[in-house]
Amino acid sequence: MWPIDYPEIFVSMLAIVNPLLGIPLFLSVTEHMSTAHRNRAARATAITVFTVLVVSILAGEFILGLFGISVMDFAIAGGILILIMAINMLNARSDGGARISADERLEASQRASVAIVPLGIPLLAGPGAISAAVIVAGVSHTTAHKVILVVLCLVIGLLTYVALRASRGVSRLLGITGMNIVNRIMGLLLAAVAVSFIVRGAQNLFPILGTTPAQVQHFTGG
Repeated sequence: MWPIDYPEIFVSMLAIVNPLLGIPLFLSVTEHMSTAHRNRAARATAITVFTVLVVSILAGEFILGLFGISVMDFAIAGGILILIMAINMLNARSDGGARISADERLEASQRASVAIVPLGIPLLAGPGAISAAVIVAGVSHTTAHKVILVVLCLVIGLLTYVALRASRGVSRLLGITGMNIVNRIMGLLLAAVAVSFIVRGAQNLFPILGTTPAQVQHFTGG
């Protein structure tokens, strides 16, 4: 079982969701909205992010089980996906790397309500966030663990709401260069998270990878 470090889990999931990443698109699709409508869109997006993460935490392992996939097996695939996102963020890709397609961006500009799709899904609560939620939920099967994760998701949802509601001020304060710097820092954190997921998943599939040299000699009769 993994050692449970909830501050690390919180920082990892916040970096993956990365509310600042949604600010440019949020500003573009709410440009002609009143302040009240813009605030409602921010609230709906935050609720969507919270709901997707919680459903992934509570039901993700069950859904994987239907396909005969264990959480630790899924950790490798999720780690690779998050690593791709991290590399794109390090290269200052504004969408985290194909989180949202050009067609989805165009559709968003033509929709009256864009809080759920594409802002909530897949821009913020996308495949990377869902993968991370499923993986960290599998660390422990206790009720207390799930409750703590739900609380962390609630905090992430609140931070998403605050970031989007203050999007105009944040955009003016940071500018394009500042946003790129933040995205690169988040990308670096994500790269470390991704490697951790991949290593832990590989150690589960090949336990010998997690042994010391002395243990290897013992297993091999050396």
